[in-house]
Formats: sequence, C-alpha cells, structure tokens
Amino acid sequence: MFQIKNVTLTHKKDLRTILDNFSLVLNDGDRAVMIGEEGNGKSTLMKWIYDPELVEDYIEYSGEKVINGERLGYLPQELSEQEKGKTVCEYFMDASGFLDKTPKELSKLANDFHVEPEFYYREQTMQTLSGGERVKAQMMRILIDDSTILMLDEPSNDIDIETLELMEKLINSWDHAVLFISHDETLIENTANRVIHFEQIRRKTMCRHTVANIPYRQYVEERLNNFNKQEQMAITDRKEKEIREAKYRRLLQKVEHAQGAVSRQDPSIGKNLKDKMHTVKAMGKRFERLDEQMTEMPEQEEAIFFKLGDKDSSIPSGKWVLEYESPELKTSDGSRVLAENIVLKIRGSEKIAIVGTNGCGKTTLISKIAEDLFARSDLKVQYMPQNYEVLLELDETPVDFLENSLIKDNCNIVSQFNNRAEKRKKDSEKKSESDFRGIPGGKEFRTQICTYLGSLKYTADEMEHPIRELSGGQKAKVLLLKLSMSGANVLILDEPTRNFSPLSGPVIRKMLKEFPGAIISVSHDRKYLSEVCDKIYRLTEKGLRNQSEGRFSD
Repeated sequence: MFQIKNVTLTHKKDLRTILDNFSLVLNDGDRAVMIGEEGNGKSTLMKWIYDPELVEDYIEYSGEKVINGERLGYLPQELSEQEKGKTVCEYFMDASGFLDKTPKELSKLANDFHVEPEFYYREQTMQTLSGGERVKAQMMRILIDDSTILMLDEPSNDIDIETLELMEKLINSWDHAVLFISHDETLIENTANRVIHFEQIRRKTMCRHTVANIPYRQYVEERLNNFNKQEQMAITDRKEKEIREAKYRRLLQKVEHAQGAVSRQDPSIGKNLKDKMHTVKAMGKRFERLDEQMTEMPEQEEAIFFKLGDKDSSIPSGKWVLEYESPELKTSDGSRVLAENIVLKIRGSEKIAIVGTNGCGKTTLISKIAEDLFARSDLKVQYMPQNYEVLLELDETPVDFLENSLIKDNCNIVSQFNNRAEKRKKDSEKKSESDFRGIPGGKEFRTQICTYLGSLKYTADEMEHPIRELSGGQKAKVLLLKLSMSGANVLILDEPTRNFSPLSGPVIRKMLKEFPGAIISVSHDRKYLSEVCDKIYRLTEKGLRNQSEGRFSD
C-alpha cells in the first residue's frame, strides 16, 4: 500500500496554491490516472511523490507520504541533462537490477518493446534516440529494477501505436498500483479504474481536486450530468428567489403605504397594520433562510477557447500543396538509410498523418518536407516540432516570445496592427512614439496577444513567467497560438496533441479538423487520427504506404 496525506503545494514565485490538503491511498490493482488542464500541478505532484528535491526550487510543500517498502518506478516527462548525456549502455548499466537479469530475460523484454537485444548496448547517447525510443528505454529500465509502483508521467508520448497497445497491456496486467498522467484519451479509457481530477477555478485563484473510483468515461459522463443537474437546480432556485422577493416587496410596500395613510384617530387599524408589518418581516426572514439553502451554481474549470485559421487560410481544392519525392531517407547524420522511394502528394486542404514504428524516420521526413515548403513563396507555412525547445526562447515570457517571433516572421496579423498603428499616428499628432513601443503592432498588438493567452487559460502571472517554467501543455499552447496568429495556410505538426489534457483534447481536435488549410502531421494519437485526418500513411523501409482512406480504426 502507498499513501500520501494532506499534501499542499504552493508556487514560490506567485504564491498560488496548486494543490490543497490532498490525500490518496493506492492499493494493489489500482490504475489511477491524474487529469487536469496544463499547469494544474499533476507533474509537480508526481515529482514530489518520487523525490521532493525535484520541486523544491519552485514549490513550497507540506504533507507526508507512506511508502511501506514499495519500490517506486518513475518515468518523467523529460530526462535530466545528466541522463541525456549518457550512452544507452551506461543508462541501462545504472539500473540496479541490470546485471542480475539473464540474457533470456533481457531478450524477452527487448522483444516486448519491439527493439533488438543489442539496444541495451548502444553507444549513442540517450538524447540522440527518437522520442519513442527514449520512452521505451525508460520503461525497460523501470521494469529491470523490479519496481512495484509505476509512476508514469506521459508514458504515451512519442511511442508508436504498437507500443501504445503494449503499454495498455502492461498497465492492465500490473499486479501492484499504477499512478499515471496521460493525454491519450484512448489509453486512459482502456486502462484507468480511478480518476484523480485537478482543477483551478475562479480564474485560477482556487484549486480543487476530485477522486473518483470509477473508469474515466463514466467519470466524464457523470461529471457532465451532475453539473447540468446542479446548474438546472440552481437556475430554478434563483427563479423561485426572484418570485419570493417580488412577493415580499409588494406586501412590504402595501403595508408601508397603508401605515402612511392611516389616521392617528384610529388606533385599532394602526395596531392591525403593525401586526401585519411584523408578519411581513417574519416572512422576509423566512425567505432569507430559504436563500441560504439555495443550490450553488456549479463551477468547473473553463474549457479553452481557440480558433485556428480564417477564410484567408483556405487553399483551393485543386492546388498542389506538396509533391515530394526522394529516392531515400537517411538519418540526420547521414549514417543510415531509413527508407527508400518516398513519394507524398497533397492537394488542397487535405489533412494527412504519417505513422510508423519508433525510429523509422517520421520526424526526419517531416522536417525535410518542412524545409521544402518553407522555400515556397505561394504558401504560408508554420511548423510545430515534437521538441518545442527547437523554436521556443525559454528565457522569454510567452508574451515576449509571441510578440518577437510573430514580428520576425512578418505575419499578417502584425502587418494589420502595424497599419492601424501608423494610421493612428498620422491621424493624431498627440500620439507619441512611445505609445506604440517603437515596434510594429505596438501596445495594441501586445494586448491582443495577452487576450488570446487569456482565452487559453493563462493567468496574468503565468504570462510573465519564463517559458522554461511552464508545463509541456502550456508550451504547446504558446506554439499553437503562434500558428493561429500567423495566418498560415499549411501546418506541419509533429505530435500536435501530445501535451494537451484529455479534457482539452476534443477542443484541439475540433480546431484542427475545422482548419481551412492543409495539415501534414506525425501522430500516434488514435482519436486524432480517427477524427481529424483524411489520409494516413505508414512509413516503412520501402517508403510510404497508404494505410487508410478516410478514418483510422483503433
């Protein structure tokens, strides 16, 4: 058994409490998923459970954990810099149980994760592995160490569909407890039997948590039904309150008017009106007690609001967006051929996805396609890489990054705001240069960025945090907002849904589905593939194979 008691977590920088008095008991057979919007403290809590030193630089905490001899196996979202620099061989050698495993046991584990047994002894560094290969290596090491409790922070990130299915089997067959965070709705629906939901309500001024001992889909449905039921009861109570208050005001005014009109010569009528006033005021007191018992209007964390593209982002159906051909696809260092005879053609506003096993070259291919498309003057292209840090300036705030990068890209929206600013400067000599901060778009453009970030549930404090302090999902939102404000008509997306909560997932998928331009993506998200993509291609050693016309089947 594993237990945590009365845990409170507070950000040191803005003193915002992200978790208050949280307790949890995990028993064998529990498969508990932690859900919630980006930045709500899921990863921070998991780090604290594993090792409080991982969060002490930015979090104040209180509470206790009771492990009772359990061995925690922790899969972080990102490897530490020290771990990234190790070779794969060194990484496995650091596992306490590696040398105790027989070759047969190691070979079976490698086969389960669809890698060669030689994988353990590679001399390449961990940071040079594909994202999926890194996740596989981390999971394999956790299992080699004979952990009893699995603590998995985004285990579905970057792994191929075959390994996702293996992960589902592993979680479902685990004899002990599993605590995991995932944005893959299919994985959650197929595994979790407990739901731990973290929310930040009232504009992130109040945190709330819910622990439900039911599967995820049932939790979502019951939560929605309960919310709607409570909302309807609250509306009914407020209507009844209005009726009561109107009745009370009419009676009060009637008696007051009668008292004002009664003659002092008729004390019996005056006494009768005084008694009536006492009765009316007693009614008012009774109504106040009823008001205190009214059903509270339910609160829930607001869904993100987002629109991607406009009418200018559309592409004529007959226009060729891409006619890509390459005799071979090599690794980034040119040392190995990954695939041959690559052919990919995209017309109009098609939305396509590329799938394939980890390490087959999907990210390499999509980056080469991006290079070709960026050279085109007839298209406006934006790229969202798997590794956000390739594009993000980690020491800048989200507002500064968006302002600087959009101006640098000479995006449409910047030009629009620049034109407005110039017009106002000409129309009014009273406007000084400082009113526009001396940059295209100026204060008005910066305000617009803040408004959009607010629609993505950023608080004013979070807008001023360095990007490096943000969660993976919050970083992804910065890049998505850049795509939205850029006026792009072609999006190149490498795992676009990987860091969004399962509650935000439907919004993101709807937004991408309704995007009027073309989308070229790499994804293993089964709901994204099914709901968004028109065509799906599998990358093999022999090239791209059309896996489906239309919908992807789980």
